[in-house]
Amino acid sequence: MGLINDELAEVRKMCEHVVPGSKLVTCVPAMVRIEIRKTDFKQLAACFQFPADYPRSVILLELKSKTLSDKLLAGLVKLCEAEAKKLIGKPQLLALAKFVSRFLDENPLSCCSAELSRVRQLLADSDELKLKQKVSTVSLSLRSGEYQYRAHLLVPGDYPLQRVTVEERWSNLPATLCRWLTGQATEIARRCVEPPLRPPRNAPPFQPQPSLEPVVAFLVEDFKRFPTDPCQHCKKVSQWGTFTNSRRWK
Repeated sequence: MGLINDELAEVRKMCEHVVPGSKLVTCVPAMVRIEIRKTDFKQLAACFQFPADYPRSVILLELKSKTLSDKLLAGLVKLCEAEAKKLIGKPQLLALAKFVSRFLDENPLSCCSAELSRVRQLLADSDELKLKQKVSTVSLSLRSGEYQYRAHLLVPGDYPLQRVTVEERWSNLPATLCRWLTGQATEIARRCVEPPLRPPRNAPPFQPQPSLEPVVAFLVEDFKRFPTDPCQHCKKVSQWGTFTNSRRWK
């Protein structure tokens, strides 16, 4: 227990200084619990336990969060286990706490990982969803026949308290339809985080809701129906390739 006690003493002394956003809750040989908070939504608790032959084996880790998805936490635990294997024979606890904190910093889209998993199920094989973690952006590319619509969805640091921002990047749909898609998507995002001006009587207090999933669901559904909707004037369905107002990347 001498090595473990020495490591616990180091954790008590250094944890909150070297692990950004951390709070040491419990630090005893039976368990160490460190809470790491980046935003109201991006926060978790890391619970460590020492196996009998520690440090010759990997320290045991469990991640808990009321806001982050179980799938994300399970994936992060696997990353931590791989990282811990590099530290066999050495103190592992503080290094892994730093690793978890750094992961949350370097993966700002972790706050919407559950939404992203559900959104992918809405896409066709011709569609594409790319994550740009460094700039906290989701790149969406939709295709239906010869028509395309591409947009960037910017996820703010205090998401979901603030809405995603929709930026149209390119499309060969008529300009009026593009303005409709982008404008309505922006309005849907706004309603997720801003209370109505005239709420219904006896309505519960307004709570901001995640806006990424409803925005993408709207864009996918409305974009896919445009090519097959009859014209409201002539009642005919447009032919592929008749639109010629393709625009450059913005």
